[in-house]
This record gives sequence, C-alpha cells and structure tokens, in this order.
Amino acid sequence: MTRNKNIVISGKHGKPILTDVFYTENQKQKPLVIFCHGYKGFKDWGAWDLVAEAFVNAGFFFLKFNFSHNGGTVAQPIDFPDLEAFGHNNFIKELDDLETVINWVVSREFNFKNQVDTSNIILIGHSRGGGIVTIKASEDPRITKVITWASVSDYKKRFPKGEAFELWKKNGVYFVENGRTKQQMPHYFQFYTSFIENEERLTISRAVKNINIPHLIVHGTDDPTVNVQEGKDIHSLNPKSELFLIKGADHVFGAKHPWESNDLPKDLKAIVEKSIEFAIL
Repeated sequence: MTRNKNIVISGKHGKPILTDVFYTENQKQKPLVIFCHGYKGFKDWGAWDLVAEAFVNAGFFFLKFNFSHNGGTVAQPIDFPDLEAFGHNNFIKELDDLETVINWVVSREFNFKNQVDTSNIILIGHSRGGGIVTIKASEDPRITKVITWASVSDYKKRFPKGEAFELWKKNGVYFVENGRTKQQMPHYFQFYTSFIENEERLTISRAVKNINIPHLIVHGTDDPTVNVQEGKDIHSLNPKSELFLIKGADHVFGAKHPWESNDLPKDLKAIVEKSIEFAIL
C-alpha cells in the first residue's frame, strides 16, 4: 500500500488544502473515495487512516483532506493551531474546498491519475461533512455515489437562538469549548450571514430530494451528538436511499483521538464494511 500524506493544494479562499492519498500501486484505475471530516474534525483524527487502509484493501483509491479553514495548518495539520481560520470557516468555503479537491483529481496535473477511475467518484462525509457531501452530490454530475456517516440533517437549527444569538450578533463572535483540547473555538458572525445569503443551496433537505445517485445513510442509534432521528429524516426525504443503523453506536462509531490500536473499533469496522459493499455494487 502506498500512502502520500500532507500534499498541499491551493484553496480558493487564501488558505491551502492539505490532502492524503492511499492506494495500491498497480496498472489498474480504481474507484475514488473522497472523505470529508466533520465539525472540529481533521483528516488525521482517530482511526481515519485505518478507514483509508480498509478501502484500499478493498480495491479503492482513498483521498481525505483538511478543509482549508478547519483550524489546522500545513506545519501542524492535527488539532487547531489556527483558531482565527477556524472562526472564519463557513459551509460555502467547505463546498468550495471539496470542489477544488474534485477538480484536482480529475485534472491532468493529478500525479496519481493513472491509479484513479475518475468516472467513479464516491463521496463520504462524517457529521457536518455529511451535509457537505450531500449538497455536493446533488449538484455535481461527476459524483456517482454518496455515503453519509452520522450526518446532520439541518444546518440552520444548529445556530444559537434567542439571547445567545443576539449576543453573537452584537459581539460578532461566540466561542465553543473543545472538550478534548480545551480551546475556546471562535465562530464569527459571518458564519451565520454566509448561511443566510446561501440558505437555499445550504438546505440539506432540498439537496437530499435532488439526489438521483445511490445514497447510503449510516447512523448509530445511540449517537449523543447528532440524534439518530436526523438519519431517519434524511432517509425519508429520499425514498431510494438506503438507511443503515448501527445498534448502540455513538457519533464516532467507537473511535476516539488519538486511536492507538491497529484495528478499527467494532462499530466503525461494521460501517466501513457496509460502505465498501455499497460502493462496490
């Protein structure tokens, strides 16, 4: 297995996008999986490398990346040394980053083009990234399948409300503590205004209804972060989609950061196997 980590490509918004590619070097062009991390996530989180290896062992080319404004840097791609960038992130930037990555892999400049079948591009998104890949799959004909893991069903309802919203508007920023790093992570008010300016495009339910490619929705029944009902709601909007529930699974399917084991946790292994089966069919 070949892995090339921390390949830098230029983003549209003044910050680079850091990518990893995993593949078996041979003469065969392989289906491409592009993985999008979630909120307060990054490409090297937990067991994501093991997920990449599992897909490669099943015959895929696997690419994961850091959104340009996720708070990581080229020098330090893990965790959040650049909180200012994090505060200036928004959904449009993430959609643009994904667009940049897709354009890169289908371009002549892509160093691994002999290893990739660009007519078979599968998107996987976790949590907030699930919404991003859903929107992208609804609007980009290059995508052949979409898979969401513990995806949110609605971005708007996650914004602060009432007095908290008024304080955010007044102060221009609100902070969320990162439970693991204990950092106070800023969210500038542009996050909200960018959403409102692009609300139709960023309404996940609208995107789901417009998906006409195979769509797999994976959710843990004991997800404390994104309730399993959100997975069921997404499924109800696209009757052709497939819903795969993991009984007792949490938001990260038993993984954590750092992940010290060489094996996937049981629940994550189950969803990877299901996703591979879905992607191959």
